[in-house]
Amino acid sequence: MLQIEESSFHGGIGLWRLGFRPFFLGAGVFAVLLMAMWMEIYLFGWNMVPAGYAAPIWHAHEMIYGYGVAVIAGFLLTAVRNWTNVQTLHGPGLMALFVLWVAARVAPFSGSPEVAFLFDTLFMLAFTGAVLHPVVKARSWNQLVVVAIVFLLACSNILFYLGLTGLFPDGTRMGLYGGLYLVVAMILLVGRRVIPFFIERGCDTPVQLTERPWLDIAIVACYALFVIVDLFTSLPTLAALLAAVLLILNTLRLADWYTPGIWKKPLLWVLYVAYLWITGGFLLKAAGLFGHSPTLAVHAFTVGGIGMMTLGMMARVALGHTGRNVFDPPASVWWMFLLLAAGAVVRVLFPLLSVEQYQLWIAASQLLWMAAFALFLFVYAPILIKPRVDGRYG
Repeated sequence: MLQIEESSFHGGIGLWRLGFRPFFLGAGVFAVLLMAMWMEIYLFGWNMVPAGYAAPIWHAHEMIYGYGVAVIAGFLLTAVRNWTNVQTLHGPGLMALFVLWVAARVAPFSGSPEVAFLFDTLFMLAFTGAVLHPVVKARSWNQLVVVAIVFLLACSNILFYLGLTGLFPDGTRMGLYGGLYLVVAMILLVGRRVIPFFIERGCDTPVQLTERPWLDIAIVACYALFVIVDLFTSLPTLAALLAAVLLILNTLRLADWYTPGIWKKPLLWVLYVAYLWITGGFLLKAAGLFGHSPTLAVHAFTVGGIGMMTLGMMARVALGHTGRNVFDPPASVWWMFLLLAAGAVVRVLFPLLSVEQYQLWIAASQLLWMAAFALFLFVYAPILIKPRVDGRYG
């Protein structure tokens, strides 16, 4: 099924051959530009906020639906091809989808939230269709849960814009937190599939990790209940209790996945540490009952969890799907992972130690985030643009 017109694609650039290429490159560029703009707005008071948006709302939306969804698009448009053995978008179709994503990022600056609504919705629906098509064609129904998360992301994004335009009063909050929790759900789902797989095959010594089917079911059920309670009810105590249960369940999962050999492999420990940050997000969510700022839990999920997981997956997928050796990554990956890990610590933990220096911690974490993704672009942009080193299509 994958023997598409390979001969006509040899030579030139490889940017439009598979989804990870343009979307990982776009996500990297956007991660730097968006954070630089947010730094100028937050710290220096620059008036760069799109019309109709509050500055924190725009920042949160673009981190989730701009950066986060771009990485998910790049990953799924690549992984679904492997899962179904059906070719996903490539060539002009992939280019058109990417242009829609870019248009949705630029549209808020048109001065009309409705224009942003239009382009972002078109992109999300087109992305959903692009993932659904190979799943249906291959009748790979076990992958429908991934498609469902993408579709729910599209619905949450619509809720956000309905709130932004005043058509649904609570839509902005529900759209932002719904998007955040759906991205975390994608990490929990895909992480369960790939992290133990990578660890067992990536360590220098043989490893056999523990599997607990009951734990997988418990995490899914408890997380679904947590999201429903936190989004749709006014029961913060129950949400905190469910977060505490998720903390315990995911700590057990991390214990099952742990082996000392991961610390020698940056493409392994970055994923493990990212999952650890997701677990820390549940800890801070539960601690919200005792007066801790809810933004600390949010940034544990985002900077530490989503940030490190997406950077780690981009670094690994880009190597593996361009014919390079994932067991021998560029030495610089250590530095970009350490920079982002430091940024998460500064953003989430330092305010707990000294809230008086809050703006300093935010500035430091912003700089560390930008440095990590600038290094990613420096190392990986040529890898993403050039054809595979083994001459295959992809």
